[in-house]
Amino acid sequence: MQIDIPQGADPILHVWGDLVPGIGPAASAFSLAVYENTTLGLREFEAARLRIAQINGCLFCLDWRTERGGEKVEEGFLDAVTQWRTTSAFDERTRLAAEYAERYALDHHGLDEDFWARIKTHYSQAEIVELSMCIGSWLAFGRLNHVLGLDTACTLPSVKHP
Repeated sequence: MQIDIPQGADPILHVWGDLVPGIGPAASAFSLAVYENTTLGLREFEAARLRIAQINGCLFCLDWRTERGGEKVEEGFLDAVTQWRTTSAFDERTRLAAEYAERYALDHHGLDEDFWARIKTHYSQAEIVELSMCIGSWLAFGRLNHVLGLDTACTLPSVKHP
C-alpha cells in the first residue's frame, strides 16, 4: 500500500474520507450512484466494468461481480470479456460495451464515425451517456485504488438495484 493507514483504520474509509474529506465522500457517492441508479442491462454493465478492471489491473474489481435481484453474470464471463472481439457469449450490445470501455480507456481519440454509428444502432443517447459515466467512474476509481495499493483492501458497500 502506498498510503500509510493508521493502526485499526479501514484503508478505504481512511483514504476516501479522512484524508480528503472535501473530495472523497463526493467521489464515493458518484461511484455508488453508478451501481444504484444504472439503467443498463447487467451483461453490458459487467462487460464494460470488467474490461476496465482488466485494463486497470484492480484486483478487487476483477474479483467482484455485480448482483441484481440475486442474479450475476455466468461463470466464465470474465474470460469472455477478455475475448470480447470473438466470443459467442456476447450479443452486440454486450460486445459494444466491452469495446467502448477498452477504447475509452486506451484510445479515446480513435473513437471514429464507424464506432459511433455502430453503438448508436444499439444504444440510446441516454444509454451512451450513462455508459460513458460508468466507464469514467471505473477507470478513475479502480485505477486510483490499484495505484495506491488499496485494491487488496477494497470492499463495496451493499447497494440497492432496480
